Amino acid sequence: MDLKRAGMAGTLESSDIMVVVEPKEDDGIKIHLESPVEKQFGDQIKKVILDTLDELGVDKAMIRAKDKGALDCVIKARIQTAVYRGADSKDYLWGEVER
Repeated sequence: MDLKRAGMAGTLESSDIMVVVEPKEDDGIKIHLESPVEKQFGDQIKKVILDTLDELGVDKAMIRAKDKGALDCVIKARIQTAVYRGADSKDYLWGEVER
């Protein structure tokens, strides 16, 4: 899936994560993460973000995430929503994403 513009999802409330997904010229994913639990769970948060982007077929993007203690399922849902918004796509495939 190709991003056409920035897409955002989530809030800064407790147990949530606010994610902004932006198109990027060159290949690769760059993640900027802010989280009070980054030392303990930063690697897992980034893994969920990368796995979700891979499932959606996104291979170049800038991700800005402000985590407030979100569970993996919340992170995945926010990334999916932000990507669909950024791609101007309404072909939602929630749950198991097919390519």
